[in-house]
Amino acid sequence: MIELGKLNKLRIVKEVDFGLYLDGGDAGEILLPTRYVPMKFEIDEMLDVFIYKDSEDRIIASTVFPVVMVGEFALLQAKAVDRFGAFMEWGLMKDLMVPFSEQQVRMEQGKKYVVRVLVDETTQRIIGSARIEKYLDKEPQSYIEGQEVDVLIANQTDLGYRVIINNSHTGIIYQNEVFQPIERGQRIRAYIKKVREDLKIDVCLNKPGYEKIDQLTDRIIAKLKQHEGFIPLNDKSDSEEIYKMFNESKKTFKKAVGALYKAKKILLEENGIRLAKPGAGR
Repeated sequence: MIELGKLNKLRIVKEVDFGLYLDGGDAGEILLPTRYVPMKFEIDEMLDVFIYKDSEDRIIASTVFPVVMVGEFALLQAKAVDRFGAFMEWGLMKDLMVPFSEQQVRMEQGKKYVVRVLVDETTQRIIGSARIEKYLDKEPQSYIEGQEVDVLIANQTDLGYRVIINNSHTGIIYQNEVFQPIERGQRIRAYIKKVREDLKIDVCLNKPGYEKIDQLTDRIIAKLKQHEGFIPLNDKSDSEEIYKMFNESKKTFKKAVGALYKAKKILLEENGIRLAKPGAGR
């Protein structure tokens, strides 16, 4: 059974003048138009294709994939607006329509909006919706502290950045915990920091806890070895200088330096830290 709006692996049945026909199972044979046919292929070969409907409601296959699939969220630009709705650029020749009924505010040509891609239950067409709250789960399920997740930066607020977690939940990354450039629409790896009693989810860009500190101590030692045993950073250094070298906050860096000093692996100097010689302090 094919999945509309997603990647499908389908078998090549035959070649025709205008493309290839693929085995769509219950949906019958599905056309892969000539413009999407790969340079080399064989009959009975399996192809990864995106399945959608053309302007005449015919099921079509494509080896060009959109930037977002059904069930996912993305920041898309409105290419045009007419009496039916807004048409978003999403990587295919046929633009993604967001009907007026699925717009949070009236969309304008040239502006970008976070939308969810779905199959309309009535028309069975792929559409977009900017009413994203309808498609977000209000229960945090089984997220645990430190769990790695994929997030989409949805928008910036007074507190920080509102994100969509794993295409299913909303969370927030606090402004004072952001030490790298991020922008709306960006997809990045993040970590669950805390699921609060009100079921809201706090997210952070760096892995919380001792595992993260251990990873940073290893990187500090490696950096010291690369620079003849000395780097001009310590707990008094500017946070931007620390971030530039290690992509970490000053708070995390200080914890890692403290752990290395207690383990007698480094020496603290006025202008930086130095790799301790083997046996030092014994």
